[in-house]
Order: sequence, then structure tokens, then C-alpha cells
Amino acid sequence: MSQKKIQSHRARLTAGTIAVLAAATLAQGTAVAAPQQAEEGRSTAQSASASTPLKSGAEWKDSAYRGEVEVIRDDQTGRETISGTVFDDRNQDSTQDGKERGIGGVKVSNGRDVVTTDSKGRYELPVEENMTVFVTQPRGYQVPVDEDNVAQFSYNHLPEGSPELKYGGIDPTGSVPAALNFPLSKSKLTKSPEQHCVIGGDVQTYTEEEVEFARDGAFADLAERTDYAGCGALFIGDVVGDDLSLYPKTRELASMLNGPARFLPGNHDLDFDATEREHTTDTFRENLGAHYYSYDSGKAHVVALSTLDFPMKENAAKGDYNGSIDDRQLEWLRNDIENTPKNKAIVLAGHVPLLDFADESSEKHQIDQVKEIHEILEGREVVTLGGHTHSLENLRAGDSMKGWKDIFGVEELPFTHITAGAISGDWFSGRLLEGGYPEAVQRDGALPGVLTLDIKNAEITERFTVRGADEDRQMSLSVNTPRYRDWYEQYLPEKGEAPEFENPLSVSRDDLEETTWLTTNFWMGSTGSTVKASIDGGEPTEAVRTQKMEGESRLVGAEYSDPAAAQKQLVHGGSVANSSMHLWQLELPEDLSTGEHTAEVTATDVHGREFTETLTFEVTE
Repeated sequence: MSQKKIQSHRARLTAGTIAVLAAATLAQGTAVAAPQQAEEGRSTAQSASASTPLKSGAEWKDSAYRGEVEVIRDDQTGRETISGTVFDDRNQDSTQDGKERGIGGVKVSNGRDVVTTDSKGRYELPVEENMTVFVTQPRGYQVPVDEDNVAQFSYNHLPEGSPELKYGGIDPTGSVPAALNFPLSKSKLTKSPEQHCVIGGDVQTYTEEEVEFARDGAFADLAERTDYAGCGALFIGDVVGDDLSLYPKTRELASMLNGPARFLPGNHDLDFDATEREHTTDTFRENLGAHYYSYDSGKAHVVALSTLDFPMKENAAKGDYNGSIDDRQLEWLRNDIENTPKNKAIVLAGHVPLLDFADESSEKHQIDQVKEIHEILEGREVVTLGGHTHSLENLRAGDSMKGWKDIFGVEELPFTHITAGAISGDWFSGRLLEGGYPEAVQRDGALPGVLTLDIKNAEITERFTVRGADEDRQMSLSVNTPRYRDWYEQYLPEKGEAPEFENPLSVSRDDLEETTWLTTNFWMGSTGSTVKASIDGGEPTEAVRTQKMEGESRLVGAEYSDPAAAQKQLVHGGSVANSSMHLWQLELPEDLSTGEHTAEVTATDVHGREFTETLTFEVTE
């Protein structure tokens, strides 16, 4: 392999493979209309969270539509437009044959302009020197995937290739093709009004060992699920950790999925040695496809944004990035949304969140153009998604933080903003578990896992699945005593080297007099959620949320920490869960009798789903 180029898995179908694909059965369903014209004690949990897996995804590996974008070349140079056809690839060979009709009403873009195909599926776009041309997958169709299940819907145009980059960038593409055709296959899966969209944050593999941690963790879980074959899985940035030579090994993990995979760049996915902004995502685009785009599945329109700006200055460091989208992408976003029917739900995803709780006072870790994006989406049914913070946040309409107002002028959220957590958790830190991966408790006390959006028509319901656990595991319980707080403050400077906190579920009489809380970290809890606790079978009492989300700053410290998480992190390393927007506390009464007590906690989310856990603790003299 040359120093210039990392070997890419993209579109490497051999002639023999094409022949096999041509003979494959049409597995994506019957005809549909063309678009527009076409922790410590636990007990059995009670919940209504899990939707029944769709059997239609069970045979994905055998039935997936595999192929590539059709590129037709000739000797002509100097074309000022790029054109082609979006067509119904009935025999699934990635080539438009004589009887394969074009599909009208499909959006195609060069990253700025958005056009809609005519009645014969034809489109034409202006040429830009460095652009990625992509099709927006319409409802009722699916774009092809390659052997790693990575969706194939885009084409990079960079005639001379990237400048010299450490990790290769884009090889020279030559002149504008004579035709750039996008094959689609009819699909019952994306036609269905019921969709399940997996969102994976921060795989962030720094080494080959960490690739295996991800394989044994979230990807092994997804290999067992069959409910997301239509919408697929969207990995929202920090696919790797600075070493872009790990792209092939990390993208190969997607071959375990039962649905198409799509990717976005994060701040650890950039070509840091690029001397021009337009080349900072070249290696990403060569290995993983377009760095921003959109696609439809059911009645959901997914918009995937590239939310990083890396300054072109001498001696710029990797940490000098900023959460931002450039004018070209903002223009594309306006065009894309304007050409999207208002009856569709909008799922807008990017690596750096538009706004978030963990970094509410930071300009760098939120998006500069957030108010403009809010305006573009005004009047729509919207959920926005981010990663980056290695925490879970379920922020609802009306939530408000001081930093959002002071920095961006946003008084309150107009719609739901979710930070999806990280597959790597807290950067694969902590002790190694039996599952073959580190514990990696995240900075807000949540465990690693993946988010799923369950979409029925235009109604979106979020759920989080902890890596290696069933869907009922949605919270952790602990007690926050003065003794714990003293231990926390003493060993915080020695994070990762603290001695074990002894008897964490032992509460002394002095602890009760100085204030002890039963603490519930309800990971997907939000404004509108409730947490109630019953001690020894008594009348349930409502716990108090520590962070009100009413315009205040983020609360930080031992008092606002998750003891169950911090006790692991201070001993085994990683971030410390010293702040959370989904922590509830119930002060334990001073007159609790000496001996063992059982707390039963029921957490109810904003959708009315209930989860119940129990914790046994002891009061001592």
C-alpha cells in the first residue's frame, strides 16, 4: 500500500461479484410507488420500552441489495455540469439496463445545490472542483450497500486528487464522468411507516485492540438485532481516534450489522495536516462516503451534517476545532429542507451537538449557527442528535441553560435535542469486563450503548440500549452519604488511583443526620420524567431532579454526582460523573431504623414508559 493512500473497501466489487449480484433475488420487496411522482441491587424491571423486532430484517445478510454507484466515463473533458439518472435497479447489478426505468421526484445534490429528477429520473448539477455528489434515498427504495454493509450513494469529484496527506485523502478522480447514475432497489422496509433507526456515537477506536472492544460490545449487540434493516445504523462521528489508517478495520465492523451503515466525521476523523479547510475530510470521504447528506426511511427524513471547523493556521493543534457548519453546507441544508414535504419528521444528526448540557457554557463544543438551523427547521416535527460529549442527554422543548442564552442567544429549546452517548463509553477506560470490553462508564454515569429512534409515521420515540444488557436496564441506584462525599473530595485529585470506597451501601446514623440521598441516575430521563421511590413497601415518594433545566448553569460536584459511577471511575480511571441532567435524589429520613432496608424505584419517562429497580442498603449505628 502506498504512503499516499489507505486501502479503502468502498466500491471494490469484482466482475465475479457483480455477476453474483445480477443473479441475486430481488429481496427488498414488491413494487411501490415512485416518490412524489413517484449496579448495585437489581430486580425484574417493568417496562414498555422495547418494540418487537421486525422479522423482515432477519435475513439481511442473504438478501441485502449489494452494489455501487454507476460511473460512465469517456474522453471528454471540461464539462461544467454533471448529470445522470436515478433508476430502478431491478436486477440489482448496479447498471441501468434497457428496461430499467428512471425514477422521478428524487433529490440529488452536489453539496450545495439540490435538484429533483424529472419523470425519467434524469438530473443535472453544476460542477465544483472538490465536491461529493449524492442521492437522497427516497421512501420505498434502498440504496445499495457494499460487502461491509456501508451504504453506496455518493461519488467524490476531485480531478487531481488530494494534496499530500498523511493518511492518503482522495485519489485523483479525473474529469467529470459522462454519466453518474444512482441505482435504487424497491424496498418494503423503507416503505413501512414504522422505522427503527440506530444511532451510534463515538466508536472512536485508537488502536486495533479497541476495534475488538467495539466488536465484542455494541456491534455484537447489533448483530443480534433485526429491527433496523430499513433505516439502518448511522454512526455520528469520531469513527476512529486520530489514526485514520484504522478506517478499514473499523468500517469492517459494519459487516456485522443487519442493515445499512452510514457515517459522519467527528473531530478525531479529520486530516489534521490539510492546509485548506476543504481537504480536512478527504480521507473520511474516500473511506466512508459523503461527509454530509440526507436520506428517507418511512416518513422520516434524516439529515446528516458535518459539524466541525478546523482552523487553517500555523501550528494548529488537534484540539483547535470548533463546532460549526460552513456557508456551503448551510445553503445545502436550506435547499434540502425546502424540498422536503412538511408531513415528514426531520431527524437532524451531527457529531458536535447543536446544543448540549455537558458543555453548555462552551462555544467550541456547540454549533455556532444553531439559531439559523432552528429557524430553518421552524414549524417542523424535529429531533436533533449529537455525539461528542460521551454522555447521554435527553433535552426537551422548553429546556433552558444559562450558557445557551449567553453564548448563542437561545432562550429555550424549540424541539428535542438528544446527545446519543458513545459506543466507546468513556474512551474504553476502566476495568475489563467478562464481555471482552472495558467498563467505560461515561462522564454522566451512563453506560456505553446505542440509541434507537422508534418512528411511527412522524412520531419519534427514543430508547437507549446498554451494551451487553437488555432494554430494561435504564438506570443505576446508589446512596450519596456525607462519608461518600468526603471520600470523593479526598481522592478526586488522584482519579484512577483511589482506594475502593468501603461499604458503599452502608448508611450511618450520622450520615442520615447530615443528609443522605437515595440517588437515581435515570439515563434517558428528561423534563417530563418522574422518579418515585418506596422504602420498605411504604407509600411512594417523588424524588427531586438535581438539574431543573430552567435557565441555570450546570451543577457540578460531589453533591450532584452519581456515586455508583464515581466509585468505579475514581478507582479504575476515566472521567468522573460529577454532573448530570438526569439525576434524581430522595433524601432519606433521619428516623430510619437500624438494619436492612429496600428501596423500590420506579422511573417514568416522558413517553409514559415505566422502569423499576430495587436497591438494598443498611442503616448502622
